[in-house]
Amino acid sequence: MSEAHPLTSDQRQALKQAAERAKAFTGAAKVAAFNGWSIGFFAAVTLLFGIFSLTALVLGVGMAVVARNEFKSRARILTPDPTGPELLWRNQVGFMALIILYCLWSMYVTPARPDPQMAELTELLGGDLDELVRSLTITVYVAVIALTAVFQGLNARYYFRRIATIEQHLSETPDWVLELQKSARVS
Repeated sequence: MSEAHPLTSDQRQALKQAAERAKAFTGAAKVAAFNGWSIGFFAAVTLLFGIFSLTALVLGVGMAVVARNEFKSRARILTPDPTGPELLWRNQVGFMALIILYCLWSMYVTPARPDPQMAELTELLGGDLDELVRSLTITVYVAVIALTAVFQGLNARYYFRRIATIEQHLSETPDWVLELQKSARVS
């Protein structure tokens, strides 16, 4: 005796196709969760040092906002809602701007503030290390700017491309399947 299925074969096929389409954007929710936790961790550490530095305080608050947006958008993606990846790609561009502005600020401020420890080291070594330190500092910040532009830019592009996959999923998936998926996520 064969087992009776509560769904027809067409309905099972519609569920299977919807699950396959959803794979194209649910990975973005995992990326957003990872980003949210890692950025949130660094925001907390930065805020601890922000007690003594206005720059660190501003940077920490900015990173906390970015982390919150990652979690908020993750939930939207799982709904599925195209505003989730929309917020995420904009969030990555904002995060990129935050890092680049921090690097530019640091490149501007570092030469203007003499470091007493560096003066002692220069005196001990009997040479002029100021120019070398400035060059290395600028090189490091330029490298961070370049890597940030590439990494955050690719991350923003990744999220931006998920908008179309969610919209396709919503347009090609029957309403009853969307409701079933939504109720399965809630429970």
